[in-house]
Amino acid sequence: MRRTLLLSLVVCLVNIHQAEIIDRCALAKLLHQEDMDGFEGYSLSDWLCLAFVESNFNISKVNENADGSFDYGIFQINSHYWCTDHQSHSENFCHLECQELLGPNLLSTIRCAKIIVSGTGGMKNWAAWRMHCSDRPLSSWMTGCCLG
Repeated sequence: MRRTLLLSLVVCLVNIHQAEIIDRCALAKLLHQEDMDGFEGYSLSDWLCLAFVESNFNISKVNENADGSFDYGIFQINSHYWCTDHQSHSENFCHLECQELLGPNLLSTIRCAKIIVSGTGGMKNWAAWRMHCSDRPLSSWMTGCCLG
């Protein structure tokens, strides 16, 4: 009995902490629907590469940084500049709660990403995009994806 209870508890805890991964092509379709293809000169492949290198397509990812700020969601949007998490000072340029970046509805994330790339630096605001996606062939990110 005790063993069954312990096993049930472990299974519940694993399910609670399970990552919420979005399919690459489902993300491409959503980004296309939200007019991200060509937005500020960035292709859907740029956005897919960014989502992969930042979060491995995990919409619920949270990462703590050395400066005490946190990165949230599929694009790992930083709490110091773009959203508020009430844990540290935030400029909150996207005017949203960081928790909004973690849900399955990615519209707040997309809206905030548009604000980020519209400013100085564009996608270069993401170090991982600079290191792994910039100036590289990215067309393979769209392989097998139907947007229609």
